[in-house]
Amino acid sequence: MKLLLTSGGVTNPSIHSALVELLGRPIADCHALCIPTAQWGHPMCGPASVRSFIAAEPELDWRYLSGLGWASLGVLELTALPTVGAERWVPWVREADVLLVDGGDATYLCHWMRESGLADLLSSLPDTVWVGVSAGSMVMTPRIGDYFVEWPSAPDDRTLGVVDFSIFPHLNAFPTNTPADAERWAANIGVPAYAIDEQTAIKVVDGSVEVVSEGEWTKFG
Repeated sequence: MKLLLTSGGVTNPSIHSALVELLGRPIADCHALCIPTAQWGHPMCGPASVRSFIAAEPELDWRYLSGLGWASLGVLELTALPTVGAERWVPWVREADVLLVDGGDATYLCHWMRESGLADLLSSLPDTVWVGVSAGSMVMTPRIGDYFVEWPSAPDDRTLGVVDFSIFPHLNAFPTNTPADAERWAANIGVPAYAIDEQTAIKVVDGSVEVVSEGEWTKFG
């Protein structure tokens, strides 16, 4: 897949241009599926925040993801897919131009990507764009670190490992996400890593990694 891994979404013109380049045509011509699944695994998320993401409420941060002006928006809830059957949901995914994957807990999202079969499908979607926010980006990395595990049933901090680096999101957005916190996290993560703020994204195409930023970011390792 083509990956646009963000902390806060498509928050500035540089990230917006990177997204349009990945899509190959205007956002208004593209069909999107929203994946809210990670939210169910995080104690700070729930029905109201899931609804806001899907409804693309303009006054909230979802204007930077589901509220960008897509030709259409659908919902792909991964926890439902095992009971639906691949013959139904796989065509939905293949017909989408972009998957918008919201934050929450990356280990919970990873679990349901595997359980649903979506993880196995990714390699057959070379033209599909994955836009992740927070956990929706971190799930593509090898590990997220115990620092970010909120799902009580998570066996460990390992995630899909589609890319070979880890991500520390929301740099300077919260009192516990300072550069010093990021440095301590990176010291134990065991792979190259990036700390990124809300104005930064990491674009990955065919193994080529590019940081797109109008804000602050640091690479470790």
